[in-house]
Amino acid sequence: MERGREDASLTLRGLQNRSHEKIKLRKRKSTLYLSTQEKNARRRGDLLGENIHLVLFTIALRTLNCFLVQTSFVPDEYWQSLEVAHHMVFNYGYLTWEWTERLRSYTYPLIFASIYKILHLLGKDSVQLLFFCQLCSWFTWYCCTRTLTNTMETVLTIIALFYYPLEGSKSMNSVKYSSLVALAFIIRPTAVIPWTPLLFRHFCQEPRKLDLILHNFLPVGFATLSLSLMIDRIFFGQWTLVQFNFLKFNVLQNLGTFYGSHPWHWYFSQGFPVILGTHLPFFIHGCYLAPKRHRILLVTVLWTLLVYSMLSHKEFRFIYPVLPFCMVFCGYSLTHLKTWKKPALSFLFLSNLFLALYTGLVHQRGTLDVMSHIQKVCYNNPNKSSASIFIMMPCHSTPYYSHVHCPLPMRFLQCPPDLTGKSQYVDEADVFYLNPLNWLHREFHDDASLPTHLITFSILAEEISAFLISSNYNRTAVFFHTHLPEGRIGSHVYVYERKLKGKFNTKMNSELSEIN
Repeated sequence: MERGREDASLTLRGLQNRSHEKIKLRKRKSTLYLSTQEKNARRRGDLLGENIHLVLFTIALRTLNCFLVQTSFVPDEYWQSLEVAHHMVFNYGYLTWEWTERLRSYTYPLIFASIYKILHLLGKDSVQLLFFCQLCSWFTWYCCTRTLTNTMETVLTIIALFYYPLEGSKSMNSVKYSSLVALAFIIRPTAVIPWTPLLFRHFCQEPRKLDLILHNFLPVGFATLSLSLMIDRIFFGQWTLVQFNFLKFNVLQNLGTFYGSHPWHWYFSQGFPVILGTHLPFFIHGCYLAPKRHRILLVTVLWTLLVYSMLSHKEFRFIYPVLPFCMVFCGYSLTHLKTWKKPALSFLFLSNLFLALYTGLVHQRGTLDVMSHIQKVCYNNPNKSSASIFIMMPCHSTPYYSHVHCPLPMRFLQCPPDLTGKSQYVDEADVFYLNPLNWLHREFHDDASLPTHLITFSILAEEISAFLISSNYNRTAVFFHTHLPEGRIGSHVYVYERKLKGKFNTKMNSELSEIN
């Protein structure tokens, strides 16, 4: 009723200001004459109208903001292949540091202000419930702040959904949404998986199918694929279809299993329930309550899980793009709750807050903290060329120059996949872990080849203790990593520094001379 009074007052003011103008009456029935029950029913039924697209669009922009903050530092994989990486990364990081910190200062207060506002609006506007579900999801906080292509894929998918012709939307634009889907496909070809049922639905419901293909899909596809080919031609030096290589590597040759494999049901039994977390019961409840016109979103989620289940290599982040679709159904569930709405919201917020804080600030943080220590080693060493780092961990356990910003020689155990077809291929990391002590003695056969610093997990310390003692390595730093160590990953990260005999003797002689 308060909303109706505001509308009425605005109407009266308009009549006073435009008394001499002609006024056209609306043909549709005004909401002012609806009963309270009709208003509530209408509001619940239109939850996924244009408002839901606006909410998803806002989520996408804020996620993109977090992603751009993180990607202001150059990803490691680009710098590892360049000899000039040491100096370029240092200069780039120095120039962008101040800009990044300013952007962070605007991003995080904006997110927390949004949560504070939503908590006060809950119950007044049901559309806010969807925004709340997505914003308090622990997996959203876990992924959107990391430099993953899955994050950009998710962002482009949400923005494309804003222009997708769903019933009730007033922002439909076939060219815009197909362009965003094509861009997501170029960045990560797996973006086509969740969009396959959506594109098929659009094609079936479109009365002018030939125009849709000739004037929308084909021009957009040709333009984006041509742009991708030209960019890859410049960087690779030859014509390369990256999307085909992606398909060949992950599907045809199934080389992704080199980095681990899971059973076919893993996404249904573990992956999907984990990323939803405490939202899972509300998602299931919302699936029964959602109207038929939005079942296409549920079909998209199930289709994506089925397709990814056919691949042996599985990760949580692969199904991150369908998380916003799931939150739509969570919003439906919370909208229909009455007595238990506030307890449910409190439960979702607190449970996800704990998971987000733990996975973002505590769990597996040692590999990040150790890089800050290495950065200090570089800055405190007047002769940077004399210091060197060797990381004895499973490959890609730590960041690289993107966190060090210093021209410091570093090396880690390599684990490239076999592209030659060898039947008994074993990468460097696996060879190392077969017998770490023998590997170290073979690799560093003389004192000149020994690095000044070694970084390893605590689980390996006892096994290589003989090498550490014989090579004069002393533990200088310890960093907590995880409460759940497993396999090659230990609970702490150890840093060892080599004490040179010459320096040790010089120090002892100087101390003896002072005593005398």
